[in-house]
Amino acid sequence: MIARRRGLFGALLLAAPSLAQAQGKLRIPDRWYAVKVEGNAFTIEMPGIPDHKALNDVSARGTPFALHSYSLETGGNSYVAQTALFPEDVDDREPKRLLQGVLDNRARQLAGGKWTRTDWREIGGAAAVEATGASSNGNQLRQLALVKERRFVSLAFMGPNAGSTEADRFFKSLKLTR
Repeated sequence: MIARRRGLFGALLLAAPSLAQAQGKLRIPDRWYAVKVEGNAFTIEMPGIPDHKALNDVSARGTPFALHSYSLETGGNSYVAQTALFPEDVDDREPKRLLQGVLDNRARQLAGGKWTRTDWREIGGAAAVEATGASSNGNQLRQLALVKERRFVSLAFMGPNAGSTEADRFFKSLKLTR
């Protein structure tokens, strides 16, 4: 009886690796959807249909404006695209100053309060910055923010690997339309 149990247990141990291989890694769907945002400011691709929310925000001088946010969580990753048309009282003549404020505000959520990589550049005539950092929960945050005239655009990806194929596809799919 004992030998028979050991034989059964041994057979289960031998079968376990093949069962684990059969399950495999959870895959992100191959189908990505083009998302056109409020005001036709840009399009972006996401691996699903995002939720859209219009959030009430105010400028430093107290003028209200709407921040449109498109968010999706799938496959252990979070995707967020946001846009706003800044009110007239926001000085957009120094877009780098505005973008630095965005980075500083978001850095509060990062481990150590700092970005690990920051890359300033221009995209489609807009001042832009892309940054990556580790969050306190062990995930990585990658953010791209840009300002073109009064238009603000932000993309954010959070997941175990901010340099993943999924993250790269999300960021590379950005197409400014205005």
